[in-house]
Parts: sequence; C-alpha cells; structure tokens
Amino acid sequence: MPFVSAHGVTLHYRIDGDEALPLLVLSNGLGTELAMWDPQIPALARAFRVLRYDTRGHGRSSTPAQPFALEHLGRDVLALLDHAGADRAHFCGLSMGGMTGMWLGIHAPDRVASLTLANTAARIGPPAMWNERIDVVNSQGMTAISDAAVARWFTPDFIARQPGTVAGVKAAFERTPAEGYVRCCAAVRDTDLREAIVRITTPVLVLCGAHDVATPPADGHVIAQRIAGARAVTLDAAHLSNLEAPREFSATLLAFCRANDAVVSTALRWAR
Repeated sequence: MPFVSAHGVTLHYRIDGDEALPLLVLSNGLGTELAMWDPQIPALARAFRVLRYDTRGHGRSSTPAQPFALEHLGRDVLALLDHAGADRAHFCGLSMGGMTGMWLGIHAPDRVASLTLANTAARIGPPAMWNERIDVVNSQGMTAISDAAVARWFTPDFIARQPGTVAGVKAAFERTPAEGYVRCCAAVRDTDLREAIVRITTPVLVLCGAHDVATPPADGHVIAQRIAGARAVTLDAAHLSNLEAPREFSATLLAFCRANDAVVSTALRWAR
C-alpha cells in the first residue's frame, strides 16, 4: 500500500489512471475512507490520473498526537502533490474535503487547476453541535453515532434500495479511529471561511444534494455566490451525493475538469 509521511503524519493514498494524464485529487468526507470514491474511478481514471487518500485520522492514515486545524489538512494535500510530482492538480472534495479545497483555493491557488466543492459549506454547524458530538464519541465511541450519521448522509429511499452500500459506509464510519474523528471534528468546528472564499480565483464548481440535511443546498449556493464565476449544480441526493447519484456526480465532475483542463493547457501553450 502506498504511503507518504509529511508534517508528522503518514498518509495512505491510491492512484488510478495513466501517469501521463492530468492529476485529479479526491478528498473524503468526515468519517469516511478513500473507498467512498470507488463509484467514480471507472469514469474518472479514463481521463485523469486520480489520486485519492485517507484524510489524517481516517482509514489507514495516522492520527497525530496533537490537535490540528484545517490548514494542516490542506498542507497534507500539498505534500501529496509534491510526492506525486505534480505542480498542480484538479481537486474534488466532499464535506470536510470540500473545506480542504476552499483552503487550497485561498492559500495555494497556483497548485489547483480547478476546485469541485461537493456537499460542503464555508462554515458547517454551530460549535455546540460539534462539541456535543465530540463528547459522545469520547465517552461512547463511534458506534454511538453511526446510525445518526447514516440517516443524515442518505435519503430513506436510498437506504432501503441500497442496503449493501449503506452497510459498507456505516462499517467504515465505525472503524474510523475515535481520536482521529474528534480531532477532525474540532478542525471543522473551528473553521469559518465565509469571508475568505471571496479571494478564490480558481474555477469552482459547487455540487449540492437536494436532500442534504448536513450541508443543505443553501450552504452551497452561498459558496457559489461569494466566489466569482463559480456555479452550483444540485443533484437528487442527500449528503454523500457521489454514492447516491454516482453517474450524475461523475459526469458533472468529469465535464467540469475536462473543460478547465483544456483552458489550462491553452494558457500554457500561449505562455510558451
């Protein structure tokens, strides 16, 4: 299994697709693993070299001993780009991964060719909500909140139709290290990007879930309104829209990245 060590953590990652293709990075949501992107790989890897990774504190990536902030999640992505030998890449992040993408757009715009921000917000929930969740996990473990997480992440109809997919997501949630989960909860809790995102100049696509209660479509539309040139697309799904509407998610992401890859390639040719 491929790993890279950076900033005091060991990050587990996987790359699919030909190394000659443009790089696309996929960043998972809170309480999920890189496998959440499995439905997207067949379509994306035909056009891009796809790098997905377990966010620190998740999956096979390690959890640092000290608390960390969103900045550290963003710098982990930069370390992965350096390790992959990529000056820049397209980036798609969901929920917490979307917040990581916003940090990159604000602080490392030269490293991202485009940003797809899925089922996310510039500020997610009030601090009291996160503090309560942290207390429950610290005292009772991940299984104490796994049913509630699944109920937020999928529509009831999808839960009934796709019990295998839902069971897999729930199992991944429950095996997420409690310490890693609560440290990421604290990083999200302490993040408010509502003012800073106006500085993003990278091309941005915002994907919303029409039935998303964790980060409602209104949150995504705020992002799109505050970033010049950004556009929002709403899918018929809840929070994990890439799993509930995989074809639509993949097709929309692929078209957006292809269009912006063509723009970047043209700009580079003119620069030469």
